[in-house]
Amino acid sequence: MNFHEGEYLYINKPYGISSFGALAHIRYVVSKHLGVKRVKIGHAGTLDPLATGVLVLCTGKKTKEIESLQLHTKEYVAGVQFGCTTPSYDREHTVDYTYPKNHVTHQLLEETLKTFEGDIMQAPPVYSAIKINGKRAYELGRAGRDVEIAAKPVHIDEIELLEFDDARKWASIRVVCGKGTYIRSLARDIGETIGSGAYLTSLCRTQSGNVRIEDCLDFDRFKEWLSQQEIEPYPCGDNNGYAGGGHPKHRKRNGKNVKQRKETGK
Repeated sequence: MNFHEGEYLYINKPYGISSFGALAHIRYVVSKHLGVKRVKIGHAGTLDPLATGVLVLCTGKKTKEIESLQLHTKEYVAGVQFGCTTPSYDREHTVDYTYPKNHVTHQLLEETLKTFEGDIMQAPPVYSAIKINGKRAYELGRAGRDVEIAAKPVHIDEIELLEFDDARKWASIRVVCGKGTYIRSLARDIGETIGSGAYLTSLCRTQSGNVRIEDCLDFDRFKEWLSQQEIEPYPCGDNNGYAGGGHPKHRKRNGKNVKQRKETGK
């Protein structure tokens, strides 16, 4: 492996950590393994902290491909609860309103989902990373500010009902969509269309481009996996003067041996 020339790393992001947090951990592990200060790594598509699944990382020169990778179609499996809403459209916030839900049926839901296929207009969640006048929308929302985000066009390739629990009025749906689609907003819009309200209870990205979740590395076992790979040394010019790889007791800086400092944390 050559992290400078560029590698693709497919990670199964766990629940409760942001995409940036997952990336930062992988970068820390790789940088420490190589004995460098900071390996260049970026990701090709954000997942919310409460979402899991495929997170595509690019290293070195392959970070130039991130923009094109973000255009790839993505597949999700989402859990949707009907009969109530939350301000964030998911479980990050508690329920704020409840609505009638006895009329929600398997047939009604299947018919409604089909109306969302194709090109649709969608307003992103207030609690999102979209910038409004230089501020993140979620920062304004958490500060109690009224936030209005204009709807934008997105494309839904496929949407299907996988499971419906009539007693709970809960559903599992599969969505194949293009860049910029918020599954949280999709859940909200489905709930509004049905007249029951809805919010996201779970979300897993099962595919990004040709990368399926089965192809991904276990986040918690990444360090173990990395230790089993053959890796080329990282160039001196790309690691703030440090050269070499593995875990030698000494590094080189500007051609001179320097003692390796003990790592104190992430």
